[in-house]
Amino acid sequence: MQTLVIDTSYGSTVGVVGHEPIVETDSCTHVEKLQVNIAQAVEQAGLQASDITRIVVGVGPAPFTGLRAGIVAAKALAFATGAQLVGQDVLAPQCLAHTQATDDRRHLTLAVNDARRRQLYFALYDGGTVADGVGQSPITLIDMDIDYPDSITMRVNDVLMKLADTGKPYVVDVIGHGAVKYVQSWNAIASLGEVDDHALLDEGAEGLARFAAFTTSEQALAEPTPVEPLYLRRPDVSVPNPLKHVLNHAGAERTE
Repeated sequence: MQTLVIDTSYGSTVGVVGHEPIVETDSCTHVEKLQVNIAQAVEQAGLQASDITRIVVGVGPAPFTGLRAGIVAAKALAFATGAQLVGQDVLAPQCLAHTQATDDRRHLTLAVNDARRRQLYFALYDGGTVADGVGQSPITLIDMDIDYPDSITMRVNDVLMKLADTGKPYVVDVIGHGAVKYVQSWNAIASLGEVDDHALLDEGAEGLARFAAFTTSEQALAEPTPVEPLYLRRPDVSVPNPLKHVLNHAGAERTE
């Protein structure tokens, strides 16, 4: 099966599994280059668009405009080629992005993505593996949300207090874009481990393959992620209030 991965949750990453992806980190231009990069990635893999049988697309959470561009491109390509379309949030696979622990503590993953405005998209996970190409979904300890780093730290500490009753030593690794920016906040986590600013899709061909394997495991495909953008932040715009009535005027509503 030829699998194409498209993600625009942070810049853009486009690649065919088994080959090096094309990565754009410039958030100002990655949307304009997306179609060109998709065509180039398919060509570099020695394929044509009609050879693609599965498309894995990142659905966020991320800022809306760039994220939607990647999803629309993936939907259009899947419609044109008949390829299977599979969505994947970009936080859960972060469990695979940190260095494998060599100590006896149980490592939790605080997966983050930069939401700008001094906020982060985040979720807290326990576990998550890819063995022999088969993905194993992690246990979610804090559902996906958007918040300020100091508040995230308090919420993580609340979970750690509950886990303390199990008698197991836990440590929290903070992984993802924006992690290092807020390291001062993470220092207040009761048991802090690794803080790393990279994502699984930053790890070249290997990261691309592991992301796809996580997404297309039997467990993941049994409960597929809807291919719709995870924005999480409330819209900045709202429906305006109706025009005020003036004296006995009936208002601004049009009548036919």
